[in-house]
Amino acid sequence: MNYIFKILLTAMAVLFIAYILPGVEVDNYVTAIWVAFVVGILFSILKPILVVLTLPVTILTLGLFLFVINAAMILLANSWIDGFSVAGFWTALLFSILLSLFESVLHKLIDKD
Repeated sequence: MNYIFKILLTAMAVLFIAYILPGVEVDNYVTAIWVAFVVGILFSILKPILVVLTLPVTILTLGLFLFVINAAMILLANSWIDGFSVAGFWTALLFSILLSLFESVLHKLIDKD
């Protein structure tokens, strides 16, 4: 049940970020839920694999390459989900940073209980 609540909170954050960030469009609430679900799956399965494979570059850039991996995940979700569009790499990078910030704040609020 907690996982579903976190997906809904992430979908709410996706809608809010799409509202304030030009270049990101989400058609409706159902699309935002799909975006939250797909991004959650990508971040939990594919991201650790990519982090291990790109470890030398990540160490060389002092961890900044992780932002590139996050943006790539957002662009991958963009290509898989109809109704969700991101204008380009820099928009995906900013979207992933804002999504991470919003998710940390929202999840911290519900994990206090």
